[in-house]
Amino acid sequence: MRATLITIIGPRLNTDLIESLPRALAPALTAAPAAYLLESPTPNAAELPDLEVRQWRTQLPQQSARAALADFTARARAGGVDVLVTPAALLDPGPRLIITDVDSTLIRDEVIELLADHAGSRDIVTEVTEAAMRGELDFTQSLLQRVATLRGLPVGVYEQVLAATRLSAGVPNLCRVLKRNGDFIGVVSGGFIEIVQPLAEGLGIDFARANRLATVDGHLNGEVSGRVVDREVKAETLRAWAAEAGVPLERTIAVGDGANDLAMLAAAGLGVAYNAKPVVQDQADAAITGPRLDALLAVLGNS
Repeated sequence: MRATLITIIGPRLNTDLIESLPRALAPALTAAPAAYLLESPTPNAAELPDLEVRQWRTQLPQQSARAALADFTARARAGGVDVLVTPAALLDPGPRLIITDVDSTLIRDEVIELLADHAGSRDIVTEVTEAAMRGELDFTQSLLQRVATLRGLPVGVYEQVLAATRLSAGVPNLCRVLKRNGDFIGVVSGGFIEIVQPLAEGLGIDFARANRLATVDGHLNGEVSGRVVDREVKAETLRAWAAEAGVPLERTIAVGDGANDLAMLAAAGLGVAYNAKPVVQDQADAAITGPRLDALLAVLGNS
């Protein structure tokens, strides 16, 4: 059986927490060698400024390790520390595919809210966005409701919105290290390609997919052109890009924060919730609750 990597990561790790992880795993280790602490973090994890990292190897498979660490993970998270379990397939040599959501994941903003600022519909859009992200509304219908409030905006607004968009902490470092490793990066969004594509190009991202806003005579007409990028399209996109890149699904990582990401997280070899709603944290394989998206580097092992 190949080794699984267990990582605890946070701004500060106390000795009691570090020493208690092997004890938390002990009941599950009857048929596998005990977890052993690595003397130093793996090379990718070492490139995380201002974060402390400790890592263990164990022969327990990912799901068994997650189950054994459930209580430990909850206690760690309450103290601002994340516990990440990496399946063995992601630790093998060769390229992987890492796909992230965009709004509130790759970036700190919700693009439709930035657009709504220019249309005077921010309050309406924010209310519908939050309900959709909690899974209380059908995503497609909620998107169409929000886009309808943008009717009449000139396409020149894209440049202003792009300038106002803020990358999440650690994104440039994440993309730089992934590209150096030879990994593929994709972004798939229920937002809008008019903003997502230039963001992706600026970061050297390989794949990008998002909704396209319909226009008439240089103005938004309040509709979306083509198929809406909903949760099923996100999962389909992950599978399609993995096939195009020649990467097995077990060597894919998907990252997202909302209910619209759940199918994609489930389809990936490792689904990671990033500063996510509770329903997403509960269903994802792992969760990053700190502000730095490049904390994801800790799960990648020796590359």
